[in-house]
Amino acid sequence: MVYRKRKKDKNTLRLVKTAASYLILGSTETTEIKDFLENLLSKLAERFRSFLVVEIHEGALKSTEFLISGPYKKLPVTLDALFDGLSQIESRYGTELSARFSDIAEKTPDDIIPFFNTENLRTLGGTYIEIEVPPVYRDGTGTEFPVFFRKFRTRFAETVQEALFDFFRVQTNSKLASYHALGRREIHEEVLEIDKKINDIQNSYSFLLLVAPINISELRTRYFDNGCRHVGTYHYRLLPVDPDILKRKLYNLEIDRIDDPALAYIYDEKREEIDHELTMLKERGSRNFFYSSIRMYGTVSQDLLEEAEQILNEIPEVPDALRKPVMNVRDFERLAEREFDYFRKTAPDYSSKVHIRNDVNIMMVAQGELYLPADYNLTEMEAQALIQHELGTHALTYYNGSRQPLRQMAGGLAGYDALQEGIAVLAEYLADALGANRLRTLAGRVVAGDALSKDATFDEMFALLHIDHGFSKERSFDITSRMFQGGGFLKDIVYLKGLLALREHLSDGGALEPLLAGKFALKHLATIEDLTERGLLYPPKLKPRYLLSEACNQNLWKFREKLPLYRMV
Repeated sequence: MVYRKRKKDKNTLRLVKTAASYLILGSTETTEIKDFLENLLSKLAERFRSFLVVEIHEGALKSTEFLISGPYKKLPVTLDALFDGLSQIESRYGTELSARFSDIAEKTPDDIIPFFNTENLRTLGGTYIEIEVPPVYRDGTGTEFPVFFRKFRTRFAETVQEALFDFFRVQTNSKLASYHALGRREIHEEVLEIDKKINDIQNSYSFLLLVAPINISELRTRYFDNGCRHVGTYHYRLLPVDPDILKRKLYNLEIDRIDDPALAYIYDEKREEIDHELTMLKERGSRNFFYSSIRMYGTVSQDLLEEAEQILNEIPEVPDALRKPVMNVRDFERLAEREFDYFRKTAPDYSSKVHIRNDVNIMMVAQGELYLPADYNLTEMEAQALIQHELGTHALTYYNGSRQPLRQMAGGLAGYDALQEGIAVLAEYLADALGANRLRTLAGRVVAGDALSKDATFDEMFALLHIDHGFSKERSFDITSRMFQGGGFLKDIVYLKGLLALREHLSDGGALEPLLAGKFALKHLATIEDLTERGLLYPPKLKPRYLLSEACNQNLWKFREKLPLYRMV
């Protein structure tokens, strides 16, 4: 892809930079440039047998038409695809984009002298295409629309890559697997610097720890002593960071200057999510926290609610007296260490540890490290489930993500929680370790989330779970107290929500293993595949132990066949 510099034309330059192979030239031909181009074209012909030169320039200021010039008789499929794709690029309000074919000589701007003799190119096996781009990302006065330009650039890059892939597949000996491979094949230093800085900002605070109350044990005791009324006031850890200062650092990052559309998209989206988290930290204990939580995690759809209620109707709770805890937190620590040792057989550099803490009330993985409440106890089946949930999914994807060139694959792309938790619950099922109470708890969280969205009080939600759905007092309190932390926290609905979305993905023929390459959402899968095909990301190195079990394949087949969730236990 070729661009010749012109004054006040930075956007066309950025369109060209979306290509894996691009050439930026001055507008004046010199002997040195001519010699260089002749050598370059000879090398292309020698290596690939045939090649394309696609030159791009900007049209008149008020133009709304793509002009495509090229040998139509030689490349009808490629040029028709280019025409169709460019015609369908979304127009901004008040304009209507179109495309048409044009004679090259007719449309080359007067101040651009042709560098490429099409006859010489044809002799070498090359083909020349020219695209005139309408500058609809500016208005008639020259005012730019940067947000619209980012969308325009993304679709323009995809269109050109999709249209030209057919040429490479048929006309050359290049072994490209898909049009994704026509994108950029390296990550520039400025992108890696942004990646590092946004990762440092995210790691400077632990969002889940900071929204979790530190006095939950006291509140539980007082609530039961008061006859399950009046939960009391939540207290939180002091913020170790100033959200406003971190936001300033976030928006000092020049993400808008990233020329790779896929990378620009994931970092712009992640910055917005971190900004949102920082706002929520400032809102702890207020109703605004709940409204922000809706924006972050969504609400409970009718389909999700019906799945949850079916689980609660079909599966009775197993009384705690029958659970027979067989291990305490130290027993579980040893089990976790054995799982870490299993990881080290494949990845000797694996270094995560177990932390037993008095100031956490739930088991969790943060930045690849396992945190356990000091008073934790569980059955053997619950232990196996949590090993595959917390370590076989969360710790494993953190490690796989940390091996990627982009640190954000370990920290998590925006909205990654639902897919992560969906995989983690599926892991429990594939390991034959998903228990009745565990699945009921996930369903109870959805019912509680729906009640929260309908303005239920703490006491009303507790009664809904304990009286209407048969949860024990302890489990009812745990679900309710988690739902009310921060002022109303809907994160817990994503477990079942993510499981349903994952079932849909796998039922449609999607694969499970590629989802373990890091922490991302299902909506990012096409972007992850794109970056992987370009060599910018890698397939997962660590794979979970449950994939080796005899039960895994059979259980996975059932799940792909849209097994009702209540039948997973």
